[in-house]
Amino acid sequence: MGRWYGPLALGAAVLAAAVWFFWSKVRDFDWALFTSTLARTDWAWLGAAGALAGLTFLVRAMRWRVLIRHLKPDLGLWSLFSSTAIGFTAIVLLGRPGEMVRPYVIALKERLSFSSQLAALVVERMFDLLMALLIFGFALSQIDSMGVQAGARLRWVLATGGYAAGGVALLCFGFFIALRQLGESSEQRVMAAAEILPYSVRQILGRVMKAFMQGVQSTKDWGAVAGALGYSVLEWALIVGCSVCFFKASPITSGYGLMDSLIFAGFVSFGNVVQIPGVGGGVQIVTVLVLTELFRVAVEPAIGVAMLFWLSTFVVIVPFGLVVAFRDGIRWGKLRQLKSEDIQ
Repeated sequence: MGRWYGPLALGAAVLAAAVWFFWSKVRDFDWALFTSTLARTDWAWLGAAGALAGLTFLVRAMRWRVLIRHLKPDLGLWSLFSSTAIGFTAIVLLGRPGEMVRPYVIALKERLSFSSQLAALVVERMFDLLMALLIFGFALSQIDSMGVQAGARLRWVLATGGYAAGGVALLCFGFFIALRQLGESSEQRVMAAAEILPYSVRQILGRVMKAFMQGVQSTKDWGAVAGALGYSVLEWALIVGCSVCFFKASPITSGYGLMDSLIFAGFVSFGNVVQIPGVGGGVQIVTVLVLTELFRVAVEPAIGVAMLFWLSTFVVIVPFGLVVAFRDGIRWGKLRQLKSEDIQ
């Protein structure tokens, strides 16, 4: 249980912060306004938002296939899509620890090493982070021109967000270059430094290093990089489209335009960093914060909109993910019973 203390402590801290935030907002909660916001939702637009969100999972599977085609060129898209659905279902239900489920499932189903799929996850997250930073930076640049007045809780974000986004982007590019440079010399240096470890541990480390370097080989193939970048652009175009449809679905935000949806998507994309098991967490908190502090929406409809946004964009994959998990016979116990040679 020791390895879970860190994530559990972080989850508890985030949950405590969320409880404090919402308690400070809802002491005089207007339930009538909250329920009327939900009742006046345009379900056609909400369904369109959910459909676009569902397509993002398919695009993620297509990008993953590009990232590992050097390991398995004939990999079927359906297999990757079902594994992607299972993985994101685990994130919704378990929080960020569920992030490891997708590479585990792909490794298990496709008889690939877990380390190579973990490497593919690292590369994928790098592309996603760069796209999120791009949209976030654009959102920051448009706030003044749109006449949006930020509240006190977001002023520090506007003041430092551009510098932080630029710094993280530079780190991502540096990490990308480092991944491209991984090779036999890197493996030899790591193994030389590990000489003090027992032989059995060095053997495991050697297999993990070899598999990880195989997983990042896509970063040395400019065709694969271009393909992954193209799918990343498509994925985030769908995410922005989802935000547009979602804004149209709510009577509170239906009057806002494309640029407002971009600003919303740019800020909320970073709320996805924190996921509390079963309730999401970061996305809802940031959604409420952005709606109340940037768009001056009352807290009651903002909370209702945040709930609908989470359900239509994240929870939408859960029913399908559970169905394919049961169909494929994927069980948590089965994942725990993977042999070391299967995941290295």
